[in-house]
Amino acid sequence: MEYFHGRTDFYREGPTAVTMGKFDGVHLGHQKLIRHIKKLENDVIHSVVFALKVNKEELLLTEEEQKRIIEQLGVSCLIDCPFLPEISSMEPERFVSEILVDRLHAAYITVGKDFRFGYQKKGDALFLKQLQEKYGFQVDILEKEQFGDRDISSTYIRECLTGADMETAAKLLGRPYQVSGEVLHGRKIGRTLGMPTVNLIPPAEKLLPPNGVYATRTWIDQVSYPGITNIGYKPTVGEKFKGVETYLFDLDQDLYGKHIVTEFYRFERPEQKFSSLEALKEQMHRDISFGKEYFSE
Repeated sequence: MEYFHGRTDFYREGPTAVTMGKFDGVHLGHQKLIRHIKKLENDVIHSVVFALKVNKEELLLTEEEQKRIIEQLGVSCLIDCPFLPEISSMEPERFVSEILVDRLHAAYITVGKDFRFGYQKKGDALFLKQLQEKYGFQVDILEKEQFGDRDISSTYIRECLTGADMETAAKLLGRPYQVSGEVLHGRKIGRTLGMPTVNLIPPAEKLLPPNGVYATRTWIDQVSYPGITNIGYKPTVGEKFKGVETYLFDLDQDLYGKHIVTEFYRFERPEQKFSSLEALKEQMHRDISFGKEYFSE
């Protein structure tokens, strides 16, 4: 996959099938758009996802996670475009002519019905439709995906995560919610308790579920391992930073420096402070039993 990141001088030989949006969660609604442009792709026409970066706070996906997931969907080109003045100040038709036509050579454009773009969001899906004949592209406007009686959206997913409803979040995303990063050296307290753990500290802008213990699966070198994960400050031992600590049921290896992806399946309990390391160890055994029972089902 060709990848343009953090720059506005992107260019793609055409013709292309382009979809546009934030793609901040690459949830089922976003995947519907991507599947549509993939259907239009052939030996001549290539698929392009134009993802506009607007908000850096509480990301459902880091830039690396977004890239990996979109690449797994088989897209030919991802443009991770920063919302800089040279983009945000463009009037809608100028954006169409300079970005979509001159730089991306769009033959097909696919957007959701609520898509807006251009200076002060003056452009919308219907405006794109009106420019089809003038610029020679075809516009497809797709309805939003729904779960129950509600539109699937990043806001809906954030509400699920805030409430530790990992099951519903997974249904909206089409995959379990995940946190990824490089395994770091911890204080090795888990190892002294006979339960060695792997530690990672996600980027500060990554949205984490509430502090507590979860049933999780962790991907290492394309193999997944069930386990339990604690999010938080580990108050019994007094950490000063918020981390993600995982005990893997079927693996005890030196993983320092490896990149891992942890998927969150179910919330068990809030994080709590125990009176002693022995009390913490007893609770960890109960947590492990919970996790093993969950995955055995």
